[in-house]
Amino acid sequence: MEKKVFSAPMGQILDRLQAFGEFEVIHFGDKVILEDPIEKWPICDCLIAFYSSGYPLEKAESYATLRKPFLVNELEPQHLLHDRRKVYEQLEKYGIPVPRYALVNREVPYQELDYFFEEEDFVEVHGNRFWKPFVEKPVHGDDHSIMIYYPSSAGGGMKELFRKVGNRSSEFHPDVRRVRREGSYIYEEFMPTGGTDVKVYTVGPEYAHAEARKSPVVDGVVMRNPDGKEVRYPVLLTPNEKQMAREVCIAFRQAVCGFDLLRCEGRSYYDDAACVLRKMFLEAKAPHLSSAIPPILPWKVNEPVQPTEGLTRQGSGLGTFGQSEELRCVIAVMRHGDRTPKQKVKLKVTEEKLLNLMLKYNGGRPRAETKLKSAVQLQDLLDATRILVPRSRPGRESDSEAEDFEHAEKLRQVKAVLEEGGHFSGIYRKVQLKPLKWVKVTKSTGDEEERPVEALMAEELGRYFRNNMYPGEGTGLLRLHSTYRHDLKIYSSDEGRVQMSAAAFAKGLLDLEGQLTPILVSLVSKDSSMLDGLDNASIEMEEAKARLNEIIKSGSKMIHSNGSSDCPWMADGVGLPPNASELLPKLVKLTKKVTEQVRQLAKDEDEDLAETNPYDVIPPYDQAKALGKTNIDVDRIAAGLPCGVVTICFLLVTSVVLPFCGIINVISFKANSKQQPQPYRIVVAGTVGRFDITQIPDVYDSCKYDLLHNAHLNLEGLDELFKVAQLLADGVIPNEYGINPKQKLKIGSKIARRLLGKLLIDLRNTREEAISVAELKSSQDQVSKSTKTEKEDKDYPPKLFIKADDTRRSSTTSDISMDQDDDDDKETQYRLDPKYANVKTPERHVRTRLYFTSESHIHSLMNVLRYCNLDESLPGEDSLVCHSALERLYKTKELDYMSYIVLRMFENTAVALEDPKRFRIELTFSRGADLSPLEKNDSEASSLHQEHTLPIMGPERLQEVGSYLTLEKMEKMIRPFAMPAEDFPPPSTPAGFTGYFAKSASVLERLDFLTVRSIELQLPD
Repeated sequence: MEKKVFSAPMGQILDRLQAFGEFEVIHFGDKVILEDPIEKWPICDCLIAFYSSGYPLEKAESYATLRKPFLVNELEPQHLLHDRRKVYEQLEKYGIPVPRYALVNREVPYQELDYFFEEEDFVEVHGNRFWKPFVEKPVHGDDHSIMIYYPSSAGGGMKELFRKVGNRSSEFHPDVRRVRREGSYIYEEFMPTGGTDVKVYTVGPEYAHAEARKSPVVDGVVMRNPDGKEVRYPVLLTPNEKQMAREVCIAFRQAVCGFDLLRCEGRSYYDDAACVLRKMFLEAKAPHLSSAIPPILPWKVNEPVQPTEGLTRQGSGLGTFGQSEELRCVIAVMRHGDRTPKQKVKLKVTEEKLLNLMLKYNGGRPRAETKLKSAVQLQDLLDATRILVPRSRPGRESDSEAEDFEHAEKLRQVKAVLEEGGHFSGIYRKVQLKPLKWVKVTKSTGDEEERPVEALMAEELGRYFRNNMYPGEGTGLLRLHSTYRHDLKIYSSDEGRVQMSAAAFAKGLLDLEGQLTPILVSLVSKDSSMLDGLDNASIEMEEAKARLNEIIKSGSKMIHSNGSSDCPWMADGVGLPPNASELLPKLVKLTKKVTEQVRQLAKDEDEDLAETNPYDVIPPYDQAKALGKTNIDVDRIAAGLPCGVVTICFLLVTSVVLPFCGIINVISFKANSKQQPQPYRIVVAGTVGRFDITQIPDVYDSCKYDLLHNAHLNLEGLDELFKVAQLLADGVIPNEYGINPKQKLKIGSKIARRLLGKLLIDLRNTREEAISVAELKSSQDQVSKSTKTEKEDKDYPPKLFIKADDTRRSSTTSDISMDQDDDDDKETQYRLDPKYANVKTPERHVRTRLYFTSESHIHSLMNVLRYCNLDESLPGEDSLVCHSALERLYKTKELDYMSYIVLRMFENTAVALEDPKRFRIELTFSRGADLSPLEKNDSEASSLHQEHTLPIMGPERLQEVGSYLTLEKMEKMIRPFAMPAEDFPPPSTPAGFTGYFAKSASVLERLDFLTVRSIELQLPD
């Protein structure tokens, strides 16, 4: 068809074929193809024909039977390509791997099928269950409306993929959660690709060309160059991928075809395609003619010679280490950016319904903790809670009824939180049931079993990193990333707010657009074992809290008793105010004062709630849609109401804070009128007067949040409450992770052991890759020098064909991947092909690893870095952190939201490979959004309050300027506290997300499972 024949890519190839002077190119034209009989079609020796919309394939087959031309693409197999079911069958027949999939065939639209079931987070076909995210494809190959459905735990919704329209290639629909039923579909596992799609084109079975682009799955925005063409870059294929391309070409008998949902362009590709086609034509129809490629390709005779640009070394830009350094690795560990304090309700429950629910979801183990996150689990809890909540609110007549009253109030709060929104988005709601007491009961069989009787229920920062952490050419990181010289992986803990912080950071880092759910699923891997939990250090932390209580009770006598003027941070209980025991009663008094005002503000809403039926559901509210909203609710503020759905004054889990524009922006939503108020927690246990200091951080966070977002409420005493809570929190929070440096080191090494091990693996992998590239480049330079003989004057043709038995190492440095020795514990990734790339420094490659976690892991990692030299196994060693930085950390009162620790590794290419100074480590940290809402009284403070924002502090050095921390020293100091590489579980085949968004991070980051998702007959466009 003319739209294909006269396309720019086809024109480029045909012009080159004609330039050889051996061929005449005949265009049949649409009128001839559609209207004339085949007997009147022009007679040709070689036929290039492949299907496009409206193409009469059967007519072309008849012509080929009549005239018998050489067929570049055989015609009969092209019928297969109209049906994705047949494509998958053919791929499997030839042993080409495809994702796990299942077919749903309907004879009529909306036909009910007894083998197909759909639940909120999965579909089941013939007993095969596909958990979200999964892909839904129409069986018809010409229908390009492909859907990806996301799990409720990631916010839910659906992304529709389609052929490019303007600068869009996909659209996210947060409201769509049910699959289509109007036709027949293929359901398959979602294959995470790190936000990259690669299209491979074959020209005969011995030639494959690959280019990559940003996947439409991420944000759907098409990257275009100044000419309006989509930006794509050539990448090198592994031997497995080259073999796969060959097998696809043979399986479908199509010499020119593409697979994996990408189209690409490239000047050198056209050169190669023309040469390969010429060779095929001559061998088929004129074997007596030489198919050797001319010394100078005909279309290049008059082209000016382009000067070769040398490799530009990119120095760190920091310190005095010269221009021979190149950045090789950036590792950042960050605290999440959701500054809404944890809105949790803790209560002891003895009700049979709740205890049975705990046993139902923990496998019947009476001593095991249970986490409820899925929609089904939360619905079960809501049903049970509705039955247990009293329908009226009796007043408290005596102190003996106080506990029952409080328990009923907390059950109402649980019910209100679960009912919020009308459905469960999952990512911001989690319930923990932890057994506290057990009894032995006799079963009907006479045997005894344990049973629980009581349980406890319980974008600018990204931009800054992009522009400042990656020194170098042009736009820095974006240039590296778009040209496939940047290896990025992002990990998150299991907490919803941590996951969303990771997605928001990725959005700013990579300059993405759209909502966060697709970014989260495409780019963020969860690893709760590495970034969650304090279980490994629970005993030591309890000891620290007990010791902290002793210090507070004893007053100033015990504080700083074992420190020195030079190293005050070595004392026990550093940071605690000397009058802490006097501040606690004051904190309680002020808390009660603010609480009474909150209750008064909520009185009307409270009365409305008491009058409602317990089975009333709040009008529908969509968490996923709300995630995309970034404006402040000025109407509510003007009316004197709390900002957003709720504040800490109105405690429900609906607000989220994300990092954009170098500040913390509050995402706020319209308030619903029927909501249960929850005032600040009282830090007195019962009426005995014993203080629970573990509640101090919650009170501090609550005050800071409301001073920033609800200052317009003018709560009397809130300023003073914040100051008192801040004084106590500055001492309590860091001492929860150890009273003194040695205990901090012990606790930190237990909490962050797995994370520390992973950081060392990242650094080692980077070093091995850099050394391999340097060694290969050195050997190539030597070979190049030794072969400058008379052969150099001969004009040898360029190598055009890729053989199936190609070895692992190719002739270009960028073909080196992390699996140099075919070690399964290494990682592979697509690398830029310097032969085709119009890039100044094709050999430059940077690895980035981002780890998003909570406060505990930030404190733990920092404590190991600064106190590692105190371990008995490292006698006489200096700390990794210099003395001046230790002083600054001592004076740093808080590692606030979006605080981070960054390790950057540089390679000095001017020194020998075996020199320890070949690789240098740079350590920096940021205190995060560590600014008090009361700290300033100027125009800047007024702007912060008006915009409901806090700035994120810039990075600070942990080493002296000019000091040199080698990788060797870093490994020596961290190794005693890190999990050994051999203790990490073996990486599993990345077959997509399973369960409720439970994609486990492949610790050593191997990617060796290749699949073909579709076959297309087309040239680059």
